[in-house]
Amino acid sequence: MDTTLFDRAAQFAIEAHRGGERRGKGFPYIIHPMEAVTIVASVTNDPEMLAAAILHDTVEDTDATIEQIEELFGARVARLVHVETAQKGASWRARRQVQIERFRHADRDSLIVALGDKLSNLRAIAADYRAMGDTLWSRFHAPEGKKDIEWYYRGLADALIPLADTTPYQEFRSLVESTFGAE
Repeated sequence: MDTTLFDRAAQFAIEAHRGGERRGKGFPYIIHPMEAVTIVASVTNDPEMLAAAILHDTVEDTDATIEQIEELFGARVARLVHVETAQKGASWRARRQVQIERFRHADRDSLIVALGDKLSNLRAIAADYRAMGDTLWSRFHAPEGKKDIEWYYRGLADALIPLADTTPYQEFRSLVESTFGAE
């Protein structure tokens, strides 16, 4: 397997996130993209999808631009990263609604990259909820706390349903239910 593209993407992500800390976790931010790419790798070994998974937060959370991603890693990687990048400027709920709608219309490859990110996030939320209980929800910028976070993750579960045949999606769905209760 040629890992050249992934190796370059991983190095770019490490540099872009250098000095960043995962909010509320006390460890380097890059650990999250590493977990996301591990999840994606459990579904595919496509080098461009793996590159997009490790780069998924660079445009949203660093000074990197989508144009840089395209120039360095190609149009497909840039498109996959773009689908995963949250819109800036709108309200918390409006940004999440746009993202859910984008996923409802996305191709399977984009959904796999998104699932890597969202499952990594939900694993952290579920573990923190078990440890902290309802005090966890004050960590988020969601105006209505747990109610908003639940709305978002249930919406993601519905939007990502084309991946229901994958183990990561099944884990995601199970964590939604165990964290927020059965519908």
